[in-house]
Amino acid sequence: MRSVDVLLKELTLEEKISLLAGQGLWNTKAIERLGIPSIMITDGPIGVRKQTGGQDNVGLQKSVNSTCFPAGTTVACSWDPELLYEMGQALGDEAQGQDVGVLLGPAMNIKRTPLCGRNFEYLSEDPYLTGHLAAAYVKGVQSRGVATSLKHFAANNQECRRRSVNAVIDERTLREIYLAGFEIAVKESDPATVMSSYNRVNGVYASENGYLLNDILRKEWGFQGLVVSDWDATNDHALGLKNGLDLRMPCLSGKDARDMMAAYKTGTITEEEIDTAVRRNLVLIKNAVENHRETPMAFEDHHALVRKLAGESMVLLKNSNHLLPLSRSAKVAIIGDMAQNLRYQGGGSSHVEPYKCDDLLKEIRMLAPNADIRYAKGYSLERDDREDALFEEALDAARTAEIAVVFAGLPERYESEGYDREHMDIPPVQNALISAVAGVNPNTVVVLANGAAVTMPWIDQVSAVLESYLGGEAVGGAIADILFGQVNPSGKLAETFPADLRQTPAYLNYPGYQDRCEYREGIFVGYRYYATKGLRPLFPFGHGLSYTTFAYSDIRIDKTAICEDETAVVSLSVRNTGSVAGKEVVQLYVHDDQSQIPRPEIELRHFTKIQLEPGESKTVQFTLSFRDFAYFDTDSMRFAVEPGSFTIFVGPSSADLPLQVSLTVTARQKIRKTYTKYSTFGDIMADEEAWPKMRALAMKDPFYNMVFSGNFQNVDPAKLLAYNLLKELGDTDTIGEAALEQLLTEINP
Repeated sequence: MRSVDVLLKELTLEEKISLLAGQGLWNTKAIERLGIPSIMITDGPIGVRKQTGGQDNVGLQKSVNSTCFPAGTTVACSWDPELLYEMGQALGDEAQGQDVGVLLGPAMNIKRTPLCGRNFEYLSEDPYLTGHLAAAYVKGVQSRGVATSLKHFAANNQECRRRSVNAVIDERTLREIYLAGFEIAVKESDPATVMSSYNRVNGVYASENGYLLNDILRKEWGFQGLVVSDWDATNDHALGLKNGLDLRMPCLSGKDARDMMAAYKTGTITEEEIDTAVRRNLVLIKNAVENHRETPMAFEDHHALVRKLAGESMVLLKNSNHLLPLSRSAKVAIIGDMAQNLRYQGGGSSHVEPYKCDDLLKEIRMLAPNADIRYAKGYSLERDDREDALFEEALDAARTAEIAVVFAGLPERYESEGYDREHMDIPPVQNALISAVAGVNPNTVVVLANGAAVTMPWIDQVSAVLESYLGGEAVGGAIADILFGQVNPSGKLAETFPADLRQTPAYLNYPGYQDRCEYREGIFVGYRYYATKGLRPLFPFGHGLSYTTFAYSDIRIDKTAICEDETAVVSLSVRNTGSVAGKEVVQLYVHDDQSQIPRPEIELRHFTKIQLEPGESKTVQFTLSFRDFAYFDTDSMRFAVEPGSFTIFVGPSSADLPLQVSLTVTARQKIRKTYTKYSTFGDIMADEEAWPKMRALAMKDPFYNMVFSGNFQNVDPAKLLAYNLLKELGDTDTIGEAALEQLLTEINP
C-alpha cells in the first residue's frame, strides 16, 4: 500500500467521502482503483467475534470459533496489568489468525450502578484501576500488530435508553471519574482507535461532541488515532465529522455518502475536514496491512491461559474456619444446574463461540480422583420457581456429604447488553436452595457465576463464598483448582458489593427520568461513597481472601513535604505469615486531611500484586506524584493540588488499611479564584492573597470597620458575614460600586 500522502492526493472527493463510513457491517471501505484494501473490525473484549454468515452487532448470530477469555469484570479482579498484557497478546494473535485488523476493546466504562446490564464487560468502579488495566490490555493486543478501540467514550453507564439518554455530569465529576480511566489508557498505551458511545453527554451525542472528541481527547490528551462510532450510534454524520468523528460504522446503504456530499455542497463540512478524517482512516488501514502476518491459532495454549487468568481473578469472599480448600478425599455434594451449565461469558456484542468449554464435574474428578462426588441439579436455570423433586434431591445429597458446594448466580437472561437488571438478586429458587442446604449441612460453600454484584441473604448461613464471575471457557477447571487448593485465590473485588440496592450512591438518580439522567452523586461513586458516608457494604472494594495470611509493617516515606512538581517514595514490608505460597494485592489510598472542597474519604492511587512464599517478606515501593493528590479545579480547568497535609493509607482492601503515613504537599502555582460582586465574604476570607486587599477596602466603611476591628462583642465576623455578598460594599456611600469593581479587577486572575 502506497504512502498516505500520495493516496490522499489521488483520491477523488467521492472516494474520500466513501472512506468515512464502513463497507457493510464489519469492514472498512476498499478503493480498488488505488489499491486501498478493506480491513475487518470485530468485537470484542474477551475474544474475536468474527462473523462470516449471518451478521449482526448484538451477538445474536453465530461467529467463528475463538478462545473465550474471562469477562472484563473477572480479569479486573486480578489487579494484575501483566496478566492483562498477556491476555492482550493472545487476543492479538487470534485476531491476526482470523485476519482481523481492529479488535473492539477493551470496554472500560465506570460501574456507576450495579444494575447496568453491561457491567460484566466493564472493569471497575474506579478510574485508576480501570485505566491501568485497560492500558495493559491495549499494549498487549497492539504488540501483535492489531489495533484496539477504547470504548465507550464516554459515560455509557447504563443500557436503559442508551441510544437517547442524556448523561448530565458536572465538569469535575466528568474529569475525575468518567474520563480519568480513558485518559490514563490513552496516554499510557496509545490506542489506535477510540469508540464514541451511543448516549448524549451534557446534551450532545458523544459521536458529535467536539468538547469530548477534539478539545479533551485530541488537544488535551494528545490522542493521534481514529475515532469510530459505536455501531449505528451516528445521528448526524456531517456534524460528527466536524466534531472529531472519523469513521461511521456500519454502512449498509449509499444514503450516508449522498448525505455527506450534500453537506459538503452546502458548506456544512469542508474538504479540509474530510481530508483530516480520511488521513486517519488511511493510517489505520495501512498499519493493519503492513502489520498483518500469518499466525496459527494456538487454541490449546490459550485455553490454558484462560484457566490461569480465571484462577488469578476469582475472589474468595468468605472462608469461615478455613473450610476451603477441600480435601481431595472428601465426600462432596455438588449442587446446582450451574455446575453442569456453567455461565462463563456475558450476552451481547462480546459473545463469542468458544473453542471448547471445561466440564466442571469432570475437572473436579480429575483433580480429586479419591473424592466422593455426588451431583444434584437442585434447580433449573430456565426457571425461577422451585421444582420439589430437584430441591429434595439436592437436600438429600447435602445431608449425606461432608461438604456441600452450591453453584448459583445470574442466568444470562438476567443481565445482557441492551437492557439493565431490575434488581440485584439472583433467582429466588437459588436463594431458597442455598439457605435450605446450609440448614442441613453447616459446611456449605457457594460458588457464584455472575457479571456484577448480587445480594446474598444467606451470607451468614454459609461457610464460604467463591465469586467466580464469568471466567471464560476454562472456568470449570479454574474453579476446581481453587476449591481443592491447586491454586491459591488472589483476586480482589474491583467493585463494591452493596448490602442493599438502596445503599448504592446512584440509587435516587438512576436511570433518570425519560431521556435525562443526572449524576447527582458526583464524584462519590463506589467505595468513595461508602467510605465517606461510613457505610458498611456487603463486601468492600479491594476485598479478597487467600489460603494464606499476610502481615503489613514498616511503612516509611522518604520526604515529609513536597512541592506539586516533586515526588515522594512510600515503602513498606509485606510478609507471608501462612503455610502456603500466595499472592497479595497491595493497595495505596490517599486522604486529604483538611480540604476546603468536597473530597472522598479515600481514593485509590497505586497498587501492585506480589507473590510470596511461606515466611517470605518483600519491600513494596510506590512513587507519589502531583496527580495522586489532585482534584479537577473547574475555575482553572485543570487538575490542581490544594496545599496541605495528606494521609497515605496502605493495606489489603479499601476497608482494611493498617498502615499510614503523612505528607505535606505545597503548590508552586496557587489556585486563583475568580470573584464577582455576587461572591460571598466567606469565600474571599478563605483566600490568603485576596482577602487582605478586600478587608482593607471594607475597613473604609464605618460598619465594616467596626466588624472587622473586633469592636462587636461576642461576634465572629467570619461567621456573621460569611454568606453576605460583596456587592453590599458597593452599595455603601463610603465605598461605592466603582471602587469595588476596581478591586475585583485587581485581585482576579
